[in-house]
Amino acid sequence: MPPELHPASNRTAFTIPQLIATAAERFGKQLFIEEGETRLSFCDFAVQTRQVAAALIDHGIQPGDRIGVWAPNISEWVIAALGAQCAGAILVTLNTRNKGSETAYILRTSGARLLFSVGNFLDCDYPAMLANEELPALEEIVVFRDSATPHTRWQSFLEKGSRTSATTVDKRMAHVSGDDISDILFTSGTTGNPKGVMTCHAQNLRAFKNWGENVGVIEGDRYLAINPFFHTFGYKAGILVCLIKGVTLLPHAVFDTREILKRIATERISVLPGPPTLFQSLLAHPELDKFDISSLKCTATGAAAIPIELIRQMKDRLGFERVITAYGLTESCGMATMCRPDDSAETIATTSGRAIPDIELRCVDGNNNEVPSGEPGEIVLRGFNVMKGYFDNDAATAETIDSEGWLHTGDIGVMDEQGNLRITDRLKDMFITGGFNCYPTEIENIINGHPNITMNAVFGVPDDRMGEVAMVFVVLKPGTQLENSELISWCREKMANYKVPRQVRFVDALPLNASGKVSKLELKKIVSN
Repeated sequence: MPPELHPASNRTAFTIPQLIATAAERFGKQLFIEEGETRLSFCDFAVQTRQVAAALIDHGIQPGDRIGVWAPNISEWVIAALGAQCAGAILVTLNTRNKGSETAYILRTSGARLLFSVGNFLDCDYPAMLANEELPALEEIVVFRDSATPHTRWQSFLEKGSRTSATTVDKRMAHVSGDDISDILFTSGTTGNPKGVMTCHAQNLRAFKNWGENVGVIEGDRYLAINPFFHTFGYKAGILVCLIKGVTLLPHAVFDTREILKRIATERISVLPGPPTLFQSLLAHPELDKFDISSLKCTATGAAAIPIELIRQMKDRLGFERVITAYGLTESCGMATMCRPDDSAETIATTSGRAIPDIELRCVDGNNNEVPSGEPGEIVLRGFNVMKGYFDNDAATAETIDSEGWLHTGDIGVMDEQGNLRITDRLKDMFITGGFNCYPTEIENIINGHPNITMNAVFGVPDDRMGEVAMVFVVLKPGTQLENSELISWCREKMANYKVPRQVRFVDALPLNASGKVSKLELKKIVSN
């Protein structure tokens, strides 16, 4: 039976359309989105997402169709994305640092019928990057904030919704169920191209209701959303949590440490999640003491090794009352473990906490047998937060979720007797740069497209500011030449900036193991010597 369209305020929402309706009923005229001159209450937001749904229905969008959003953290992102979900469509988020070819691959693979994007942003015309790409399923590009665009303007798109009746929108929203796919977030792997992770409405809402409660977010808080909306941290731990808890969302599009400090002070920010690099940047800023940041209350961080002293300074100098660290991956709705508020600074800094309620977590050996506490093993988890699978990729799904329902993360961890998890290594080569996952095979595939390169190997190396950055070993084709700076410049044109190698080393050959594969262990030894 389809869920009610307007559940009572004391009932749990199981779908994003229900969540929007419930938030409008509970929080009414309180501010939901505040960005520049834009002020949207929870009621206003419900109206605008219905307008988007109506326009999509008029376009012919059907339940289960994929809709892409490729834009920075602005209010239109939130309205378009959740409006698409109100129409029963599946949201496909797109990294704003992607180049045209990277975004085109995701649009083609997902079969997205419509794309919401932005015009010129930071001297980059997003739709123009797709001009020469083959996108057979894409029917329309709707552009935010660009009156001169050759594509459909945002306001013009919304006006099309006037041809769809309120009753039709009601029925479409009511038809969405908690088990329907709400989003596909693409994540790369060590075996090739990005894969689309499918998760559902109910599991996302269940996970992030818990996140909000554990972090200490409460009605009336003011949440500065620096984490990008295309990522689970910005979308699920940001937008969805604010709707669940009655919190004002303040999108932040461009990272600038002084501007962030200024916004905390002038806009009385109380919730500020982010990767450790965010807080290191704030603490290192020479004007930190000139800003009144006393409104800060709670935060969550993770995604990299965290010095114990950083946790202490986040409390002592930045003034956070509650600091939580966590671990998750896109395949687990972004959530798997969290520290608890009363944990020590050492526990918060050196572990990722314990399993969230109602999921099972283990560290296992190569035969899937659980290893004793204190022993390293692959982290596997099972429960409501496990993805439904990779979009149109049953083989990859079967490789990741075993026959007993355990999601194999590819990460190596150690669990103590209290259940706290410490991430020690990765089975996969993935590394994290400033909070962004980097996948060597994907980067290597792009670099192999350089006309002078015959082979390359990429891996992460430590970096004081970013946690880890990419390093590449390169074998050139005979008779060719290439300078470090030339390759780095070429990479900046072909891939998102966080993926670009910061260190380049040219070699005559790459070390191979007995099976003929490149031995990155040997390369790492060269770097460490």
